Amino acid sequence: MRAGTANQEQAHRDERPKFRRVGVRCGILQNGMFATFKMVSVYAVLGSVAGIVGIPYSMLIGDIGPLYRVAMWIVKTGVRVAGIRVVVSGLEHVPAGQSCIFMCNHVSNLDPPVLLPVLPGRSSVLLKKELMKIPILGTAMRMGKFVPVERGSRRDAAKASVEAAADALHSGLHIVVFPEGTRSRDGRLASFKKGPFFLAQQTKALIVPIAISGTQQMMHKGSMAITPGVARIELLPAIDPIAYGNREELLRAVRRALVEALPEDMRPAGPATADSRG
Repeated sequence: MRAGTANQEQAHRDERPKFRRVGVRCGILQNGMFATFKMVSVYAVLGSVAGIVGIPYSMLIGDIGPLYRVAMWIVKTGVRVAGIRVVVSGLEHVPAGQSCIFMCNHVSNLDPPVLLPVLPGRSSVLLKKELMKIPILGTAMRMGKFVPVERGSRRDAAKASVEAAADALHSGLHIVVFPEGTRSRDGRLASFKKGPFFLAQQTKALIVPIAISGTQQMMHKGSMAITPGVARIELLPAIDPIAYGNREELLRAVRRALVEALPEDMRPAGPATADSRG
């Protein structure tokens, strides 16, 4: 009997660490979902008010600028209440007085909200066409000359996106593009699409590569939970497309700059620094 009781007690002690680990994971998930709830609440409440008031006002005065600045303040507030601290370096690399193309690696849904508010001036973004269907937000993005992109789109649709982005650049806006086309599955830099580099060559706009790190640990692909932490944004020296003979050379130069700036565990697993896809 004593041996049986001792075995039961030992089994109970062995189980307690498992229960503690499960409890810790549940606690982290709950805290993560609470951070997400706070961010979404800020965007839903303040964003709705800004849209309802700001969209008609912008139409009335013919200027989206004030609404854009309010929107960036709302985005920054949502990031802050979610417990995310943003550390920025390299803003001196943004060319003064001219539009440029910001090309950034993409590892998390948090990348746009941590990035956009810290960029100088006003930026357009190449984004999924489906986002334009969101009430109020979609209207504001169309007014702000955000550029919809269809995944796996036909050549004519891709051409229309490039033309819309070129128009935004010519109107004095910066363009933000994630050349990987979608979020990385493992946090490592993936292959690049060629379209953004065609845009750069067509418009001759300077490219400012941007390395983002930290967000991949705060919101994983496929998860809505946010783990508070530090997002690091490093703007790198501008790259002039005129200095390169073709798109492949330009792509390799931008990719090389990002690979060198990213932490080791975010660099491509192999030596594929020239990966590209159509």
